[in-house]
Amino acid sequence: MSSVAVLTPESFAEHRSGVPEDEAYIPTYLEAFPPLPENKGAPGDKSGEPAGAWGSKIRPIKASVITQVFNVPLEERRYKDNSQFGDGGEEAKVCLDIMQRTGAHIELSLAKDQGLSIMVTGKLDSVMKARKEIVSRLQTQASATVAVPKEHHRFVIGKNGEKLQELELKTATKIAIPRPDDPSLNIRITGTKEGIEKARHEILLISAEQDKRAVERLSLEKVFHPFIAGAYNRLVQELCQETGARVSIPPPSLHKDEIVITGEKEAVALAISRIRAIYDEKKRKTTTISVEVKKSQHKYIVGPKGNSLHEIMETTGVSVEMPPLDSCSETIILRGEPDKLGPALTQVYAKAKSVMVVEVTAPAWLHRFIIGKKGQNIGRITQQLPKVHIEFTDGEERISLEGPTEEVEQAQVQIQDIIRDLLVRMDYTDVNIDQRFHRHLIGKNGANINRIKEQYKVSVWIPQEPDRSGLVRIEGDPKGVQLARRELMEMAQRMENERTKDLIVEQKFHRAIIGQKGEKIKEVRDKFPEVMINFPDPAQKSDIVQLRGPKNEVEKCAKFLAKLIADLMENSFSLSIPIFKQFHKNIIGKGGANIKKIREETTTKIDLPTENSNSEMIVITGRKNHCEAARDRILAIQRELVREHCVCVCLSLSQVSLSLSLSLSLCRSLSLSVALSVALSVALSVALFLFSLETPKKLCSCCHGDAAGQEPPQENGDASPEAEFVLRKCDVITISGRTEKCELAKIALLALVPVTEDVEVSFELHRYIIGQKGSGIRKMMEEYEVNIWVPQPEQQSDVIKVTGQVANVERAKSGLLERVKELQAEQEDRALRSFKVSISVDPKFHPKIIGRKGAVISQIRKDHDVNVQFPDKGDELQDVIVISGYERNTEEARSAIEQLVSTLQEMVSHDVHLDPRTHARIIGARGKAVRKTMEEFKVDIRFPQPGSEDPGRVTVTGLPESVDNAVDHLLNLEEEYVSDGRETIISIWSKLGGGDISGGAAKGFVVRDAPWNDKAPDMSNAEDFPTFGAGLAPKQTSAWGPKKF
Repeated sequence: MSSVAVLTPESFAEHRSGVPEDEAYIPTYLEAFPPLPENKGAPGDKSGEPAGAWGSKIRPIKASVITQVFNVPLEERRYKDNSQFGDGGEEAKVCLDIMQRTGAHIELSLAKDQGLSIMVTGKLDSVMKARKEIVSRLQTQASATVAVPKEHHRFVIGKNGEKLQELELKTATKIAIPRPDDPSLNIRITGTKEGIEKARHEILLISAEQDKRAVERLSLEKVFHPFIAGAYNRLVQELCQETGARVSIPPPSLHKDEIVITGEKEAVALAISRIRAIYDEKKRKTTTISVEVKKSQHKYIVGPKGNSLHEIMETTGVSVEMPPLDSCSETIILRGEPDKLGPALTQVYAKAKSVMVVEVTAPAWLHRFIIGKKGQNIGRITQQLPKVHIEFTDGEERISLEGPTEEVEQAQVQIQDIIRDLLVRMDYTDVNIDQRFHRHLIGKNGANINRIKEQYKVSVWIPQEPDRSGLVRIEGDPKGVQLARRELMEMAQRMENERTKDLIVEQKFHRAIIGQKGEKIKEVRDKFPEVMINFPDPAQKSDIVQLRGPKNEVEKCAKFLAKLIADLMENSFSLSIPIFKQFHKNIIGKGGANIKKIREETTTKIDLPTENSNSEMIVITGRKNHCEAARDRILAIQRELVREHCVCVCLSLSQVSLSLSLSLSLCRSLSLSVALSVALSVALSVALFLFSLETPKKLCSCCHGDAAGQEPPQENGDASPEAEFVLRKCDVITISGRTEKCELAKIALLALVPVTEDVEVSFELHRYIIGQKGSGIRKMMEEYEVNIWVPQPEQQSDVIKVTGQVANVERAKSGLLERVKELQAEQEDRALRSFKVSISVDPKFHPKIIGRKGAVISQIRKDHDVNVQFPDKGDELQDVIVISGYERNTEEARSAIEQLVSTLQEMVSHDVHLDPRTHARIIGARGKAVRKTMEEFKVDIRFPQPGSEDPGRVTVTGLPESVDNAVDHLLNLEEEYVSDGRETIISIWSKLGGGDISGGAAKGFVVRDAPWNDKAPDMSNAEDFPTFGAGLAPKQTSAWGPKKF
């Protein structure tokens, strides 16, 4: 008795080659799964050949690294000077460059006949590239031409130029193929003599192979195409396998009689004879009958993806011709042999009546209650009756049921019961409320509307702003609906009597009005409880404060706030005064006594910077006259403190900014007196303060003398010549202490005196040294702690001045000269990169060269390190592309663009008409589907723009063969999508996550004599299951294992 096992098509397809495709024939297990070959030889014997179905598929493993050796004769060597042979020779330099570019290892040796012996080692791809470069750069080149028919040129180039690249690598030559618009038949080959001969031989082989191929077009009546294709296209697939030809039959949706057969001439002729035989036989034997079937039932006869039509064809051999979906015709034509038309007609009617469509009337507002929360109600029906498809149409008072007749009737009864029950328990009403009040009805975060819903157990639907509708719907219990309606109407009437007013209040006063923790604004709201006061969010930086409420209350509140704001503005005057940081503690006083007294007596707010802050500013806030009084008192304290600390610190004001770097730490390190260090620090600070104000102040009599003994002031900056040589008392710093320590202090002070050095830098480099927005020069000044002065551009001077301490100036000069060297090197490199070459390309190819989002041109720029500039719209020469960069890189980039253009010129465009309703599905979400199709077939697909005269025309561009394949694919997609349905309606079943309920399980493949299904194994048979070791009697155990105590 034979046993049967079911396999999936994927697992069985690999082992089915050579077995006749007879549906009644079931292969045996051994045929489906041939045994592995048995190796009966010795373990080390390698002479045995693999046998069986498995052995023929074993392939040897190729080594990843290969070695090629070839020779360059003396007469073909490019560099013949043997004295330079070796590491310093040109040939060695070329080989080193090639190794770096390709990654292959190259060894050179000189033969006795002065020829070169070259050994290249590496991966196959690297070796081929290295060999091509070695031949082109170390061996003299020759050229030859070979005449090939123009129609064979594209086969030499290959898909995307891959064949041509492979041929050039294989033969180490350069092959130039004329452009499509060039009538020349000659292909030029450049390289070595040996390489030219190899390339010429390969090209002639390709041409000879194409001479053997043929393309035939048969014009046969469209109605007989299904018989040629067979059920599920099996007949035409068998024909292709047997003859080796490719047969392209237009899909049913395309009204075209032409069948295209391609392949070798003999295969094409055999396929044509087979097709004509089928056509003649069916034309002679078949007849037709016509039947009328409702248009709505046609899709059930077609079935998903036309499976039902294929099923009828498979079982009866009859073709069913359906009218187009956009046609009003209900006539279906059956074509086949007379004795088969009856069974086919029976199947057509059975499939047409297998599905029933019923519509149930229900108010549109009840639909969501019929569905239930999260689809519970409708989910129960679909679980009981999984073959019924239920659709709700938005805005329409109908529900569509589709499925088997009995199940549809049951679902109809259940839905009608739900509707009757809901109509008894539910009610609804519509309230017309002005749309400007809707957001107030909803409340903040939905507070108002949620309260009404919970209180009255109703649902309230408020239209969205884009709808511009004032209709509010209330649904639920009849009593709750009426109560909710009354409250909403009262709220709307109350809001109609309200008024909104905007106050302009500077944002800086908002916090003062609100108060700490909202205390002040709470007082205002308590005083005006019917007025809503809304402050803008601080992030909005808005000055508008909104008041809303009854008209009279809003006016009173606005006047109150205006008065409050006026008081705030009067008390918000602010003054900032600079006070020496070391005096802040004296101004504060012991326990804050001084600052507290000033605040109380002047009624002002005084803010001092924190102890860790570097700021010296004290901010006074209050009324203007009070602030000025507080300022005068603080400045008086500072003046008194300055007099107490003033000493003779005599420095020229021009040197004050640099001399301030002498800190207290320096004084301590020199063991100077504390009095000197404190006095020096305070005096330098005072000097800097006075210098920054540019206002001469009398600090004390020891610095400037008595008022009566002062020198006459200078006018307009004039001074007598003798003044330059007079040593003024204020220019002297007196140092007291031990002799050696005073000397060290003197040296340290003199080191702080700045010097200025000139640096010669070419005027052209100044802007690069300054940098963008002065960043370069600023960085150098910060790094070297110097001041760098660059002359103005109009002066065109080459002198840059560096000012600072001696050591810092020297470091800055070295850094500046180093920067000049870098800039000069960059200029030289920039000059080398400025080489330009132009190429003329038809503007229609420019978008293709640029690529999607610039992908193609970006890759060319990246690969060759060049800049490619396309002409602007207003340029005269629209066909000129300019390439700039290193000379060698620009030439390579030009060659890459020319090769790309050559490929583009071979492309063709084909218009195909597709149903506009299917365009969106073919394009896919964000164009994902159509991009996948374009990548798969290497074509460009363009859909018509909205409002086009021919909305169904789709243009496919690419190589001829790719375009044909892409067009066939698009037509198949159109047929599939059209058959799925003319409208896309959101179904409840898909919302509930339902799966496919229309199809059944696939039958799969079947095999006979499977060993695992012959019979159940006998576990007690000692022969099949022998015991191990000494046959000891097993202990008695239960089915759950040994007992545990």
